[in-house]
Amino acid sequence: MKFFTIREVPTTRWSSEYPLNIKPRIETLFMVFVGNIIFGFGVAVIIAAGAGLDPWTILAEGLGLIFDVSIGFATFIVSVSVLLLWIPLRQMPGFGTIINTIVVASMIDIALPWLPKPGENLLWLQLFQLLIGIFICGIGSGVYLTGNLGPGPRDGLMTGLQRITGKPIALVRASIEVFVVILGWLLGGTVGIGTIVFAFLIGPAVSIGLSIVKIVSKQK
Repeated sequence: MKFFTIREVPTTRWSSEYPLNIKPRIETLFMVFVGNIIFGFGVAVIIAAGAGLDPWTILAEGLGLIFDVSIGFATFIVSVSVLLLWIPLRQMPGFGTIINTIVVASMIDIALPWLPKPGENLLWLQLFQLLIGIFICGIGSGVYLTGNLGPGPRDGLMTGLQRITGKPIALVRASIEVFVVILGWLLGGTVGIGTIVFAFLIGPAVSIGLSIVKIVSKQK
């Protein structure tokens, strides 16, 4: 159960001393890149599963319908809006914030064509692939967040709220995702069974990922 009660991002040997480090070590950059590659692959697995989009994409879809813009531009609006929420949380962007934006998107485009896409008549297989994708996302988050080069917009919101509230990361992340699902649905976004599963399991998955990285880093 300790995997689900971690309350802070652990410090590892590759962790940067501070998020705004303009001369990070090669090892730090490498781990941040690897973490984002893993995370992007996990997102691609979830999309390919076809069981439902993640909460933030649902929100972007809803905004796109309201403002009559593409889902890509709506996603940009969501990202900028989330970054603005960093201001009262005193979250600072860094290299990791930029890397997250570029690498995750690139990895999705690279991996998606090669991933299996179960049909709608194979719901059990869709859900199984969805669970695998969520777990992969959790591991990726655990790796790149410990680099401490600045999280992606959404993870920065999570870590900022966790720091202020003192609540477990799993609870904070799950609460954010559930709120985004509800908001996206109210705006007209499409909610599927996979969306609900993602909303409730991504928090525990990130917590497990951070715990695993913490254990592995201490063994080296």
